[in-house]
Order: sequence, then structure tokens, then C-alpha cells
Amino acid sequence: MNAEYFHNKEATQQTIDKEGWLHTGDLGYFDEGGRIFVVDRLKELIKYKGYQVAPAELEGLLVKHPEIMDAAVIPYPDEEAGEIPMAYIVRKVGSSITGEELQSFIARQVAPFKRIRKVAFIDIIPKAASGKILRRELRQKLKSRL
Repeated sequence: MNAEYFHNKEATQQTIDKEGWLHTGDLGYFDEGGRIFVVDRLKELIKYKGYQVAPAELEGLLVKHPEIMDAAVIPYPDEEAGEIPMAYIVRKVGSSITGEELQSFIARQVAPFKRIRKVAFIDIIPKAASGKILRRELRQKLKSRL
């Protein structure tokens, strides 16, 4: 591993602190057994009225719904809140679940600031070959609609 970014002092200072700790931007936790779980990226957090909402947490809950095949959550710009969670949903074949039903499904499981405020249905969630959600493409799709 390099000790710094090549010709980029600012990026080095943002990533490696004065004590030499590398800040990857990953968010995670330790369980009781000492195992590490990475759950999201700091850059992907949705900033809702001063709260931080992890899209991966909401996606994990959404895909547990029996009528949902896949889901992705991105920030939607909002004048009052800053950003609100918006879900892109791929329904299972034959499903007719509504956005309101999904919002209620999530609202029963999370704190009020984590609730999904908007829902859009699409045919496929864009993903990289690694399976990572391409949120950038979803944000571009949203921008073209605004």
C-alpha cells in the first residue's frame, strides 16, 4: 500500500489522518463474536434533516418483502429535508404492490427519519459486474426526470 496519493496531497489528507490511520469511508460494526460487518459507504449516506440514513439498510429490508425482486435506495433532493430516501423497486412477476404499501412496510420497521418517502418501479436495478448497485446511473435517471 502506498503512503499517499500520487500528486494529490488533499486526497491523502482526507484519507490518511495524522496518526497514520486509513479512513476508507466504509461503515460497519463488530458483532459479539468480534466479526466485522461492512454495511455501507459513508459517501452514499442520505442526509435527511441532519440524520444520516444508510441506503443498504433500507434495501435489505425491501428485498425481504415477498413481492420484491430487487431494490435500490438513493437520495432525492428536498428543499425542507435536504435529501429524502427514494426507492427504485423491481417487482416480482405478477406483483401489483404499490409504492404506498412499500412505504408502510418500511415505516413499521424503521425510525421515522429512515422512512422511504418516494418509490419508483423499474425493470432492472443497474449493477456492476461485481453486483454493486450503480447508484450514479439511478441518480442520472432521476435528474433527467426532474
